[in-house]
Amino acid sequence: MKRILILAFAAGLLLSACNGNSVSQSPSFNDVLTSRRSIRSYDATRTISEAEVRTLFSMVQDAPSWANQQPSKYYVAITPEKLAAVQDLVGGNKSRILGAPVLIVSTYEKGKSGFFRGQQTNELGDFWGAYDNGLSNCYLILAARAMGFDTLIMGMRDADGLRTLFQIPGEETITAVISLGYRAEDPKRPIHRPLDEIVKFF
Repeated sequence: MKRILILAFAAGLLLSACNGNSVSQSPSFNDVLTSRRSIRSYDATRTISEAEVRTLFSMVQDAPSWANQQPSKYYVAITPEKLAAVQDLVGGNKSRILGAPVLIVSTYEKGKSGFFRGQQTNELGDFWGAYDNGLSNCYLILAARAMGFDTLIMGMRDADGLRTLFQIPGEETITAVISLGYRAEDPKRPIHRPLDEIVKFF
C-alpha cells in the first residue's frame, strides 16, 4: 500500500506540474482514507486521459491475490459511445454518473483464486475470486483518491449487456461498474457503526 501511495503522489505531482499548477503537499494516507467518498455527482467539465488511467492501473496491479493468481480484469469505457452504452446498463445510477469521464467494468476469472491443481481448496471456492476482486477494487478507489479522482462502485448493472458490449468471456464473473471522475460537490461523511459492534477482542 505504501508503494501505491508513493507512486500515486508522484503521478499527482507530475500532472500538476504539467498543467502549470503550483505543487501542493501530497495527501497523507489518512487523508486518502477520510476524504474518499462514494460520489454520485461529477464535474462534467473535467476529463481524465487514458495515460492517467494507465497510471492508476499500474498501481492497482500491486493488489494482493490468492497465490498471486491476479484474477481481476477491467474493461474501461472512455470514448463517448462506450460511456453512453455503459450508462444505460447501470440502472438507477445513470443520472448519478453522467458527468464521469471514465466507467470501469470489474470482473474476475473463475477457477483461479481458491483453487489448487484445479480443485477448490476450501468451502469458499470461487468466492475467493470475488474476495481478490474486492481487494483489487479497494486498491483502485484508494489509488484514485490519492491521484485526486473520485469513484462510485455500482452493484446495479446489466451483466448480460456488459458482457455483450465488451465481449467479456464466459469464464469471467462480472462484479461491478466503477465510475471515475471528479466530484462536483463534497458529500457528508456517513455515520459509522460503533467500533465495538464490528470488532471483537478475545
